[in-house]
Amino acid sequence: MQLEEQDRRLLSILQENGRISNQDLADQAGMSASACWRRVRALEEAGIISDYRALLDPAQAGLQFHAIVHVTLTRHEHGHVDTFIAEVQQRPEVLDCFSTTGEADYHLRVLCADLDAYNAFLEGFLFRLPGIANVRTNLVLKSIKHTTRLAV
Repeated sequence: MQLEEQDRRLLSILQENGRISNQDLADQAGMSASACWRRVRALEEAGIISDYRALLDPAQAGLQFHAIVHVTLTRHEHGHVDTFIAEVQQRPEVLDCFSTTGEADYHLRVLCADLDAYNAFLEGFLFRLPGIANVRTNLVLKSIKHTTRLAV
């Protein structure tokens, strides 16, 4: 689906307020409510809009420990890689997992209640996975920029 300027306007508004009513969205985008509904529906069906969610404040939800975890595997055997990916996807503490080039094979963004919860995550989960060679943790001291908005 080729994005038109009106689609970009709708997406920008929806990223700012996913709970906006169709009528208010149409008004802000300068279109009729029925045309707006059809365009948003088309964006959903094309997979450009993949979901609607509530964003939570981690600190208010009791998640005070924030870390970037760098994981290196011993070897890239399919079994170890597949197990690592499947297990990481199941862990609620892991918000993001990226496979990257460079020193580490994977980078995880992890949120836990506190240091004890993070230690339990490491010892009870991550260190028990097959093929883990090295785990390095960087604590997040302060979040400078965090956004879910895409520049459309």
